[in-house]
Amino acid sequence: MVKKLRRRSSNLNYFPVKIDTFKNDLIEYFQNVPELSFKEIKNKNQTIVVAFLNYLIEKPFLYKEIIQKIQENEMVWNNQLLNDHIPVEGGKKQNQIENVGKALKNGSIAIYIEKEKSCLTLPLPKQEDRKPDKAETESLIFGPKLAFTESLYTNLNIVQNRMNNPDLKTERFLIGNTAPTEIRLVYLDSVANEEDINEMRQRLNKLEADDILESSMLIQYIEDNVYSIFPQFISTELPDRFSFSLNEGRLGILVDKSPSGIIAPASFFSFFESTEDLYSKWNLASFIRIMRLLATFLSLVATPFYVAALTFHYEIVPTELLVQLGDSRSRVPFPPILEALIMELFIEFIREAGARLPSKVGQTMGIVGGIVIGQAIVEAGFTSNILIIIVALSALGSFTAPSYLMGSTIRIIRFPLIIISGIWGILGIMFSFAFIVIHLLKQRSLNRPYLAPIYPIQVKDLDNSIYRYPFLISNKRPFSNNPKNSKRFSIPKKKLKKSKDIDEQVFT
Repeated sequence: MVKKLRRRSSNLNYFPVKIDTFKNDLIEYFQNVPELSFKEIKNKNQTIVVAFLNYLIEKPFLYKEIIQKIQENEMVWNNQLLNDHIPVEGGKKQNQIENVGKALKNGSIAIYIEKEKSCLTLPLPKQEDRKPDKAETESLIFGPKLAFTESLYTNLNIVQNRMNNPDLKTERFLIGNTAPTEIRLVYLDSVANEEDINEMRQRLNKLEADDILESSMLIQYIEDNVYSIFPQFISTELPDRFSFSLNEGRLGILVDKSPSGIIAPASFFSFFESTEDLYSKWNLASFIRIMRLLATFLSLVATPFYVAALTFHYEIVPTELLVQLGDSRSRVPFPPILEALIMELFIEFIREAGARLPSKVGQTMGIVGGIVIGQAIVEAGFTSNILIIIVALSALGSFTAPSYLMGSTIRIIRFPLIIISGIWGILGIMFSFAFIVIHLLKQRSLNRPYLAPIYPIQVKDLDNSIYRYPFLISNKRPFSNNPKNSKRFSIPKKKLKKSKDIDEQVFT
């Protein structure tokens, strides 16, 4: 009894023990898990046992590179010789059976030599990784299509190869009480603001959670205001956007087993930017960015304005259009607010069904729902033709935001705006927008203003948010990020002399 208590105590060394005792205690620790396996090796006067979980390790490598080498070599083994001769890094000497069990759960193997005072554990996890493939949620016309994968080390390799910068730094964090997850904080040491780095370190170190299954879960733990509906950090699956943000002075976070990276801090306008803007001409990119903002505004106000106009403000509708509205709604038995809510819910049902179904079936569902069912609803007198057009425009406007999170936020905000416009009309819409603007003014991302560069005003940063300048004159990083080095490159002061045409050279 005393001997058993001695082995169980974490204050005393469990080893040395007999091989049978070691095996029985591991079986008891795992409570008869069938995947627990042992391989005994007799070598001269030594007995060596290798313990592992079948489904967690690379078995071909184990048998070929470890067990076979131990069997073929006639030397007298000890833990130090094993650690030196076996081609696996990260070996650790364990003194407690509990630590050996935890190592096996994490994909390690345990090698115990009878009469040794410790057990050697070697990491040999089996990696089930998906190869880098084309981005699915962030589609691009121009530029690289490569996306992150669920492997943290693959993602780090992609970022390192893209940037090829000696200043690229990574910091490791292990978060999770029941299922620890490896997290990496990535930044450019010569560019990123030290306050942002320290703030992110502090949030990650203070984080208490059972497990972090995906980067989106981590965002919800570390964002500034967990009660706000607006996203505060950017989630992206594109390595080029991730790398460009690091070069601008932002921080990046990669989570193991997650195919998305996190970018912080982020402003409201960051969610309307796309790396495709960088690959297009500056004037075209500026037009597209402004169009996205206008489309988002239209998506918010179109349906509420329809409800407010038909409920309280007939006088603002042109006479010709008012006649058509009256004729279109003559068979509709519902008030405008209820009519609009029904149609918005109908669009959301189609959108959600199309997203959850397989791709080909989802496309068919969208066409059938948008054309066939929509036409049937109009003919049945549940809604008017004009509202169908307005709701469709609102839905298209929410899709123009490159960020799915921001697009979803716009969709949700539209419903209370419709209800308020049906109760208080345009006055209610104005108060709602004032409330949204006040909320955005108070919002922060990693303690940075959320509405930057509009508030506080940074005229020079408008180039990096609302519109885009040509690369030759856009040589400053966003001042809102407070980077250590704000200059990307130096603009030559002297202009090059204009070269003569061929005709001028011939006749001079």
